[in-house]
Amino acid sequence: MVEIRFDKKFAILFSKIKDNSLKEKVVKQIKKISDNPEIGKPMRNIRKGTREAYISPFRLSYIYDYTTKIVCVMDLYHKDEQ
Repeated sequence: MVEIRFDKKFAILFSKIKDNSLKEKVVKQIKKISDNPEIGKPMRNIRKGTREAYISPFRLSYIYDYTTKIVCVMDLYHKDEQ
């Protein structure tokens, strides 16, 4: 199990979500990530070093540091706004 940290941008964005079912999906996906941080798709090019988890129709972007076993959740954005 790894430690989960949240970026300030993500914390603000998460607090603004009004749809409770979406909030539940995000929390559930974060729990899955804490159990297995390599579950997300590794990104390439400019976003190398980050991973994405799919929450229809959104993407949850996070960074996993193997050495310290810390996951930092960075952003939640719509699929079409990459």
